[in-house]
Amino acid sequence: AAHQQITQEWWETVRPKVRCLISPFVIQEVSRGDHQASQKRLERIDQFPVLALNEEIKKLADKYFREIQIPDNARIDAFHLASAAWYRIDYLISWNCKHIASARVRRMLEAINKEIKVHTPMTCTPEELMEV
Repeated sequence: AAHQQITQEWWETVRPKVRCLISPFVIQEVSRGDHQASQKRLERIDQFPVLALNEEIKKLADKYFREIQIPDNARIDAFHLASAAWYRIDYLISWNCKHIASARVRRMLEAINKEIKVHTPMTCTPEELMEV
């Protein structure tokens, strides 16, 4: 219930103040599961511009996948990180505290990106980005 309240509060108070962009991978993920629930999620993001995928993002995602040691079943998380980095996105918001919004991943992502001179987005949960 607390997670849902924070999510709703984020959509009402923070969302109007920021420009939201999504990758094709977000669409893929929100389309999963219960049809009615996925339709509601898709409607919520249907006005967000969708970032194009390119070869550089694929290479960067492969690098993150290997070096951050993201499990095979979570490989899409490497693409979320790579898309945000390549497009120089300020914040990558995720509820995934294991493979995206975790201190371990933040530290490794920053080290990798510093070495290859790539922008590092701030990865955080909606709760962490309540003030903008």
